[in-house]
Amino acid sequence: MTTAEPLRIGVLGAARISELSLVGPARAGGHRLVAVAARSRGRADAFAAEHGVERVLESYADVIADPEVEVVYNPLANSLHGPWNLAALAAGKHVLTEKPSASNAEEAAQVRDAAAKAGTVFMECFHYLFHPVTRRLHELLGSGELGELRHVETMMTMPAPPGSDPRWSLPLAGGALMDLGCYSLHAQATLAPWAGGPPRLVTARGGARHGAPEVDEWLDADLAFPGGATGSARCHMAHQEWRMSFTVIGSRGEATAMNFVQPHLDDRVVVRTPAGERTEELGKRSSYTYQLDAYAAHLRHGAPLPLDAEDALTTMSLIDACYRAAGFPPRPRTALPVPG
Repeated sequence: MTTAEPLRIGVLGAARISELSLVGPARAGGHRLVAVAARSRGRADAFAAEHGVERVLESYADVIADPEVEVVYNPLANSLHGPWNLAALAAGKHVLTEKPSASNAEEAAQVRDAAAKAGTVFMECFHYLFHPVTRRLHELLGSGELGELRHVETMMTMPAPPGSDPRWSLPLAGGALMDLGCYSLHAQATLAPWAGGPPRLVTARGGARHGAPEVDEWLDADLAFPGGATGSARCHMAHQEWRMSFTVIGSRGEATAMNFVQPHLDDRVVVRTPAGERTEELGKRSSYTYQLDAYAAHLRHGAPLPLDAEDALTTMSLIDACYRAAGFPPRPRTALPVPG
């Protein structure tokens, strides 16, 4: 998809995730990567040279202040999502932020209020929601083929990152629920139209990372929907295998997206009903590309967008509730240094 006018995007950091989540989709959509800054000038120079970013700036603040930057993309460590999202909104920029949008619900509420004040478009990158794989699960529920929703299972597991990884750091707002479980919880919440409303937390349990008693290595949450359906949202960041599945079970059948977060690797949806079992393949075009297409269509043409700062606050509130129920503290906030 090519819009009439390309988005003008400024990138915070030189994170490897940006190659998949932004650079490829921007190139596919004909958008401009206007500016980048990173922790070191060398990292930013290398990123810009490799990915065709138009210019390198000295700091994240410079990217946000650049008058040509229209959209700020924030893929920084979790603890830096909230502060730099607030800074970008205060500068009147549109914001596309990696999840989660903030370190805790208090900060997410501030981001929500700042977005409302700015009048710009804020979106958390739950890219899976834009792919035909997840859309198909919703269609199967909406069509009635699966009957009434009875139970939902979301599973997010991966082998452990190195011990030095920021995802194991409490000050950097790490933990399995922040990195993986947010997908499990968010995916369940998207089923509210077929479940009588959004889910509420029933109970949660988890296990701490060795040597980091306040950082969750795994966390399981049990949910309940107003219409009577139940949910199981699980995540494990030190598992023996990768698994990112999303199963909806109805009164007349069930369907499983085999890898709803990485459908470019596995685009299968397996449907089981009394009529038999079938496998549908929905296409391996990147979910990130669908996401940026939708974001651009909203900015340029006013097309509907299913995610906003209110949705981000709802997710963060559920994350905090899960942490408290499982015996962990919500993640601490990070204050940006005040320029001298």
